[in-house]
Amino acid sequence: MAIGDVSAVTTDENIHYVDTGMYDSAEYGSVYLIDDDRPALIDTGIGTNYERILDLLDAVGVDPGELSVIALTHVHLDHAGGAGFLAEACPNAGVYVHEIGAPHLADPARLWEGTKGAVGEQIVFYTEPKPIPEDRIESITDGDEIDLGTHTLRAHHAPGHAPHQVVFEVPESDAVFTGDAAGVYTPSIDRLHATSPPPQFDLEGALEDVEMIRALDPETLLYAHFGPAPADGRLDTYADRLESWVADVRDARERFEETDEIVDQLWNRADAPDVWDERKTRGELAMNVRGVLAYLDS
Repeated sequence: MAIGDVSAVTTDENIHYVDTGMYDSAEYGSVYLIDDDRPALIDTGIGTNYERILDLLDAVGVDPGELSVIALTHVHLDHAGGAGFLAEACPNAGVYVHEIGAPHLADPARLWEGTKGAVGEQIVFYTEPKPIPEDRIESITDGDEIDLGTHTLRAHHAPGHAPHQVVFEVPESDAVFTGDAAGVYTPSIDRLHATSPPPQFDLEGALEDVEMIRALDPETLLYAHFGPAPADGRLDTYADRLESWVADVRDARERFEETDEIVDQLWNRADAPDVWDERKTRGELAMNVRGVLAYLDS
């Protein structure tokens, strides 16, 4: 699957996704569209090249004026950065987000500044987000449901990655839109990667989120990074990956004082797929190291 390609989720022909080309890399950013009585987008990417999401609507045959729901798993800008642009292009869509994150959509100034600090050099890939009118924002919390017609988005709070994160269970599809709660998946090498960005990553909370999704027992995991995959044993694998990743950073910290030295110690290009740009891969690693160091200091 290449940047800009649109594919159907094989377990539900009414759900499609596009490779948004996030960070100029394939297999990293996916945005989903549920074609239903009330069509819904799940997440919006970083805002850069948001036209690819409009192309997704076009490919599925949904007019922008028909879109009813923009559902955000959380307000980190790799998931919510395009929300303002898409709300403007899709004037009848409500933007649904956890109540903790809602103020950051109406006034994204602090979110933008915080993102610069969190992602470091990777900010060059981002576009400054547009504010969303408050009357377009729908606050949700744990257990709330968004009725799309034949599909339901059921929100489950998943604060281990960020306090404003939810995952969306779709009971009718036996699937869960995981946000960042189940890690980063790269289908070309069938590998899971830990995600632990600063400043709010919490290992224990993240492991609780994985257990929560496991209890839902979905057949399919719909990763924001990247694409659909059978659940199989991937949640168990990710829990182990998270714990080993934090342990690796902790061990490296005992031997090196500077963050850059820790990143150099943990850098292994073989851990990432060839479709990821090396600059993106190393930047991601550095961000995740900073997140674990903040967790260890908390």
